[in-house]
Amino acid sequence: MNLYSPASSSIPSLNMTDEFSYSDEELIARFQDGNEQAYVELVNRYRNRLMTFVYRFVNDMEKAEDIVQDTLMKLYTHGHYYRNIAKFSTWIYTIAGNFAKTELRRKKRHKVTNLSQMGFDDREYQLPSVEPETGETAQGHFAEKKIQMAIQELPLHFRTVVILRDIQELSYEEISKIVDVPLGTVKSRINRARLQLQQSLKEFK
Repeated sequence: MNLYSPASSSIPSLNMTDEFSYSDEELIARFQDGNEQAYVELVNRYRNRLMTFVYRFVNDMEKAEDIVQDTLMKLYTHGHYYRNIAKFSTWIYTIAGNFAKTELRRKKRHKVTNLSQMGFDDREYQLPSVEPETGETAQGHFAEKKIQMAIQELPLHFRTVVILRDIQELSYEEISKIVDVPLGTVKSRINRARLQLQQSLKEFK
């Protein structure tokens, strides 16, 4: 089943004039009651946001797509576990974040294993190849790569909160619930992450 574009046939419809007026929490409640079109609307609302969020974590578009697919599958199969004691966005970002962290741990273990199996000659550093570009497009791509590299260099607990705040634009309160740390800790981590990013990207000022 492709959760990005579920087949629309046989899916009960929401009122097309009202579907965008439903809150996330109302949509998940309708999905829990068996209305799969409500699920489709949640997918439409969140798939791009989740892709941005997860890609900033794993720095791999293919892996990000897999993680978002897994997240949306879990929404489909475990949506009945959601309880309206927290925002739906908190719940779905927590699921995606957990999948992303699992992937990072797997990737780290794989990298350590590969390095341990290398001979001395295999460890020679190689610069990545760069496709020739010119003009503003090249400058924009270069800046985006630098930003992504700077984000990747952040410790995971800094990276998580700054992505949620400055890219996903979630509230401090919601971030606190997602990462399960006190509000003051969230604010402190965001400030420290921003300072580290500013230091890494000062050449672009």
